[in-house]
This record gives sequence, structure tokens and C-alpha cells, in this order.
Amino acid sequence: MGRNIAIDGPAGAGKSTIARSLAKKLGYIYVDTGAMYRAMALHFLRLGIAAGETERIEAACESADVSIAYENGEQQVLLNGENVNGLIRTEEVGNMASASSVNPAVRAKMTELQRKLAQTADVVMDGRDIGTFVLPNADVKIYLTASVEVRAKRRALEYEQKGMEVSLEQIAKDIEERDYRDMHREHAPLKQADDAVLVDTSDMTIAEVEARLIELCSEKKQENGDFFA
Repeated sequence: MGRNIAIDGPAGAGKSTIARSLAKKLGYIYVDTGAMYRAMALHFLRLGIAAGETERIEAACESADVSIAYENGEQQVLLNGENVNGLIRTEEVGNMASASSVNPAVRAKMTELQRKLAQTADVVMDGRDIGTFVLPNADVKIYLTASVEVRAKRRALEYEQKGMEVSLEQIAKDIEERDYRDMHREHAPLKQADDAVLVDTSDMTIAEVEARLIELCSEKKQENGDFFA
């Protein structure tokens, strides 16, 4: 059984950045579950499926193979063997991922793969329901969040750095709508696990957040001396 660190939180809270960095420092495997759902969403969009077409989404799951590979220490998200890292970070794909992830067939397929990874390796896994549903027995659970304003500004900066024209107001609106969908979905909604530690990153630098998470892992090490072994 691998050692598991679960990081949950809303869109734009910095989960991926922090989880990736933490995994590298600890020598763990970073599993970006959001990227996996985005790859599945890209599959649906390529097939011309709309978010509300439940039956078509369920059928399309059967023809999608989403997996993770590492190349030079970097995670590669593969959709039917194709590296789609550069195609899954658009707002369109993100919105489709949020909408389609409520489908039980989609979640069942993703959850199965994620649990298998966690059983065989030491992982840092981030997403919306890792500590509450996917890995309820994770060794360390973190709920990472930030204000909508801060998250929108972070997302806008990412797009601007890629040369994309963005509307801060529209991004904030999309984030609020995505938060509502994620928190109110019937199956495994986004929420802080009872035993998760809340970390609000609104006024924290990446280095400060990372230091806080290392501190939390160190506390676990004191409880269980072989946690980092």
C-alpha cells in the first residue's frame, strides 16, 4: 500500500502547482486528477458531445483510454495514446470537465485508475473529492482554497502568459459557476473532508504554501516515523 497525500479544493486554488512541487520534494508520484478529467472532456468535445448529453457521454467513456506516463520526470496525460498536455488547459475543456465529471460513468472510470495508482505507489493526488471519496484513508489531507477574486487573477495571468486574450470578469464568473456545480453535484461533491486541514492561499506565496504543507507532512512523520521512508 502506497503512502498517499490528498489535496482538494476549488478551481484556481493552486492545487496542481503545489501538489506537483510537493511530490517532487518528497519523491512521490504526482497524480493530476483534474488533468485526467480534462482529457476525458477533450474526448467528448472531439466527438461533438454536449455537456447535457448523458447517454452519449456514458457511451463515449468506453472508447476513451486516459492514462498517465512520465517523461524526464514530467507527467504526461495520454488520451488514447496521444499526449494531450497542451490541449486540455482551455476554458472550454475546463467547463466541459466540470459538467461531465458529475456523470457516474465518468467518475467510476477515473476513480478506478486513481485508486490503482495510490495502491501501488506513493502519491500526491489533487482534485475535488480525493480526501472525501477517492482516497478516504489518505495519510495527509489538505483542503486548499483562495478567494474567487484571487483565483480569477491567477487564471487570467496564466492565459496572458500564453498570449491568450482573456476577460477577468468572465473568468471570475466561470469560476463561481464551476464552484457551484462542483459543490452541489449529487455524487462526491466538492467539500472539505472532516479530517482535512484548511489552507487558504489568498495571501500566501507558493513558497509559503509549500512550507505549510511540508510542515503538515512533518507532523504526520512524528506520528508515524516511517511516513517518508
